[in-house]
Amino acid sequence: MKKGLVIRSTGSWYSVKDESGKIFNCKVRGKFRIKGIRSTNPVAVGDQVFFDTAGDEDTGIITELLDRKNYIIRKSSNFSKHSHIIAANLDQALLVVTINYPVTTTAFIDRYLISAEAYRIPAILIFNKTDLYGKKEFQKLNEYKDIYEKIGYKCLEVSAVAKANIDQIKDILKDRISVISGHSGVGKSTLINVIDPNLNLKTKEISDYHRRGKHTTTYTEMFAIESGGYIIDTPGIKGFGVIDMYDEEIYHFFPEMFKLSKDCQYYNCTHTHEPGCAVKEGVENGTISESRYISYLDIMAGDDKYRGPGY
Repeated sequence: MKKGLVIRSTGSWYSVKDESGKIFNCKVRGKFRIKGIRSTNPVAVGDQVFFDTAGDEDTGIITELLDRKNYIIRKSSNFSKHSHIIAANLDQALLVVTINYPVTTTAFIDRYLISAEAYRIPAILIFNKTDLYGKKEFQKLNEYKDIYEKIGYKCLEVSAVAKANIDQIKDILKDRISVISGHSGVGKSTLINVIDPNLNLKTKEISDYHRRGKHTTTYTEMFAIESGGYIIDTPGIKGFGVIDMYDEEIYHFFPEMFKLSKDCQYYNCTHTHEPGCAVKEGVENGTISESRYISYLDIMAGDDKYRGPGY
């Protein structure tokens, strides 16, 4: 029996690095897969596991998943399952945002952020491709930064192509385990290559016709970076459905709403229709941004609801 760290996930196979640094190609034991875990991936990159090997072979069977300190999860696009764990045991989550080429909406950002909040994972917004922006894009970027910096999220402006402000990214990655996410085409792999050129990840230009990204990263993988720490690269995400949350706790993961909610007239206020709602008053007076409140209402009205244990 060996203990190891899952550093790569390609579907049914996992690359697991043991304590000596040797890497094994592993599958999950059959019983493990149905052990109450209703997910497309019961094991995720960043997980600590125990696994059995066949003699001196380079393959193994994952037999036990150690307790996670956290993970970031989204609703799976596979309708036969319920959730997909992006990565586990994280120090921070980085979301790469582009105002254009392709567009990242505030709705997408908010869903990612509340999922990080739910598992107490510090999140940072990385605004990439600033070398391509004109006056209109910079105006929108400043609007985004005003929304998110005001509620406590660190926002960094970078250009992977022009290598602008890359040292800021290196500083926040140092000696931490970080996951990096975003839409396909926002420049995640290019950014990682600039941070550590030795990694030489595959990159591809975005489609000129659709101005949308082409998928380059097809699986999740953890890399040690030369400045210290680990970065987990993930495939581009088209949408981000939140999961595993009760309706009555969703506002807890919007820090600015949670802060004001203590002043609501009713202790069980849903912040949607009740009189004397401090959150709605906050939207009216500009304390809470309208886009954030719309994101909250969309989640409350949609099917992103708690479905019970085992997700």
